[in-house]
Amino acid sequence: MNVENPWLRAELDNTLDEDIEIELEDAALSEEIGRIYRETHPEQLDRRTYFYELLRLQAELIKLQDWVSYHKEKVVVIFEGRDSAGKGGAIKRITQRLNPRVCRVVALPAPSDREKTQWYFQRYVPHLPAGGEIVLFDRSWYNRAGVERVMGFATEDEVQQFFDDVPEFERMLVRSGIRLVKYWFSVTDEEQQMRFLMRIHDPLKQWKLSPMDLQSRVRWEDYTKAKEEMFERTNIPEAQWYIVPGNDKKRARLNCISHLLTQIPYEPVPHEEVHLPDRVFNPDYERDVLPRDLYVPQIY
Repeated sequence: MNVENPWLRAELDNTLDEDIEIELEDAALSEEIGRIYRETHPEQLDRRTYFYELLRLQAELIKLQDWVSYHKEKVVVIFEGRDSAGKGGAIKRITQRLNPRVCRVVALPAPSDREKTQWYFQRYVPHLPAGGEIVLFDRSWYNRAGVERVMGFATEDEVQQFFDDVPEFERMLVRSGIRLVKYWFSVTDEEQQMRFLMRIHDPLKQWKLSPMDLQSRVRWEDYTKAKEEMFERTNIPEAQWYIVPGNDKKRARLNCISHLLTQIPYEPVPHEEVHLPDRVFNPDYERDVLPRDLYVPQIY
């Protein structure tokens, strides 16, 4: 693309810099961990192809956003999966260029003492979308079928009650006009261990390692059994599960976004033509000189 305007060229360069910044996944890896990672991922998607496809899909997400906003549609997308399987990275790329007033992420903390006494789904209901909104749940009510069950935070009776209730709860959401899409990000045992080691050795990522994450290594098989029953009990025609293989992060992101776009029948919507108005100059106006201590220091 030939861009002659220096200002526009600079703006495009800034955009590219932001894309590269968000891709700095291995910023502080030890050399040895980095070498092992490259050896175990020999068929990585090349960056040029990845960025081209990502930008193309993000342009389609903007069209989807406009359609949702114009028609007052309601969309919920659930992201579940193994720890370190890439849910957060996919969510970040979906929301990167969207309007946060239309598309928002819900990532709830552990329930408070008060919330523990509520109807289980109650804490999630206030976060459901109104017309013209997209809500991405970074983990959801399926915590009960996964971490709460495996870690003993919920009794077996509570888990079974959840399995009895959740299909009808989701059917109610769909009947109310919500478009509900559910993704499970899958990663192999070996890949998860590699990613945990990367986080341990990367100070920019150590915050991602919680005690619950570390327990997921110890309880790998328990999580597998819980996942299998969850699929069996909650994969309903009105809101089925879709599994995203996550060993290759870049392909997982592209595949997830591409699939999401096929789940919603968006179409182009009318747009008013935008015209930049002329600047109004007032010859009697004098701009005040502000105190220097109001300004952020110019260090760079």
